[in-house]
Amino acid sequence: MNPQHKYLPFPRIDLPHRTWPNKSITHAPLWCSVDLRDGNQALAVPMTVEQKLKMFDILVACGFKEIEVGFPAASPTEFAFVRKLIEEGRIPEDVTIQVLVQAREELIKTTIASLVGAKNVIMHLYNSTSPAQRRIVFGLEKQDIIAMAVRGTKWVKESVAALQGANVTFQYSPESFSATEVEFALEVCEAVMDVWQPTPEHRMILNLPCTVEVAMPNVYADQIEWFATHMTRRDSAIISVHTHNDRGTGVAATELALLAGADRAEGTLFGNGERTGNLDIVIVALNMYTQGIDPGLEFSNLDAIRDVYEECTGMTVPPRQPYSGELVFTAFSGSHQDAIRKGLQNEGVVWEVPYLIIDPLDIGRTRDGLIRINGQSGKGGIAHMLEHGCGIRLPKDMAREFGAIAGPLIDRLGREATAADLKAMFFNEYVARTDPWKLGEVHFDEGGRECRFKGVVSHRYKGHEISSNGNGPIDAFVCGFNSRCETGVSILDQAEHALGSGADAKAISYVKLQFQDGAIRWGAGVDTSIPLASIRAVLSALNRK
Repeated sequence: MNPQHKYLPFPRIDLPHRTWPNKSITHAPLWCSVDLRDGNQALAVPMTVEQKLKMFDILVACGFKEIEVGFPAASPTEFAFVRKLIEEGRIPEDVTIQVLVQAREELIKTTIASLVGAKNVIMHLYNSTSPAQRRIVFGLEKQDIIAMAVRGTKWVKESVAALQGANVTFQYSPESFSATEVEFALEVCEAVMDVWQPTPEHRMILNLPCTVEVAMPNVYADQIEWFATHMTRRDSAIISVHTHNDRGTGVAATELALLAGADRAEGTLFGNGERTGNLDIVIVALNMYTQGIDPGLEFSNLDAIRDVYEECTGMTVPPRQPYSGELVFTAFSGSHQDAIRKGLQNEGVVWEVPYLIIDPLDIGRTRDGLIRINGQSGKGGIAHMLEHGCGIRLPKDMAREFGAIAGPLIDRLGREATAADLKAMFFNEYVARTDPWKLGEVHFDEGGRECRFKGVVSHRYKGHEISSNGNGPIDAFVCGFNSRCETGVSILDQAEHALGSGADAKAISYVKLQFQDGAIRWGAGVDTSIPLASIRAVLSALNRK
């Protein structure tokens, strides 16, 4: 299909001297959570009062100082929730509640009634301004839209006198700002400011929402900068942005809008909202955090926040959602796993681990699940899981050898391999290799510089008595074994460590053997005695040959 006759490109903004591309975000904006309004109205089953209370508490714990708690005139539940917050003293002194209302007199009166007794309030008035809304929804001209906004502002200004003792801030949104001609959006907002009469000491909020993404995020940034640089009373207004995610660029639109002069950002935890959702505030805040900027929000226990969100909303955070998804810190690819493992081994003061832009510990995750194993994984990831999941620390060359062996076995599993799977594969390949060579009774006599080994090894039920001296138990055994069995093997590398801790802990030994024909094999042995574990490792390598 050819879309050129059905869809029209959004017009460019005339801003030849734009400055936002050369700026950087250096501090956090004012944050406003709209989880309890925008995020709530997007649910198939809206939250109950009890669920909204639980969400409100978690938003306060996250550090939000402005929380849009609902649309009190929309339903009895919304009204009752606002009253409960106020009457039960649930709103902290430093938190401002925000309520949404359309520019209709009867709705404004109901909203004011819901707020009696509140200390800090943002009255959020809106009406839509875009050409499509004007023509299709309202059937009104531009001057009619301006009159609607002005009339609503006058009603709010007259009504807030009933909120005696309250600190009231007025917020106006030209809804569908992103699809509105910037000149007309400014005209509407200037008319509203003429009525409200904000000052630098008592500013109002002009919320310029990207209600529907109709263009690339740089266009939205141009709209914000054009607006901010053309308005007459910039020092008397807080410019706020409220982005949606129709084109999948809600985060980018907010970040570029902050570069363009926005002071404030509205959004929700994990991006819940109508259609494709609102801005995910978690992402923008933690993006700042990874650049060394304190976002002013507390996400050090992000999984617990996600649990409350999912419980209250019935929504699920996707496993690949940035920062908060279950799998965002998990690598299955072999090259990624190897880079992460090496990065963690060389961790310094500055976080510099490849593929991980943030330390999982900073948001309450562990590092245990960073590497998970499937058919795409490599030797580094397999070695990492053996070490961190089973306590088996393979020498580098042995890890390479076992990785090549384990790969096809993992592929045949047809699923993700667990640490137990890998341990079983490793033990089956190395530790359980007891044929054709088996170890019988042994005795060590260590004294002075030499060690004497006496024992029996059998080859397919034929026993061979060995008695020899060496620099240590392993050297004594190999010397005697070569002499008695004419094998001519030599040890190229050897390592051991404890498996577990405590009096009953066993040792695991790794031995790299070279044979007369030049072949090289690794072996592994486990025993409560380190010397015996090493001898079992020698026999393991022999049996693997």
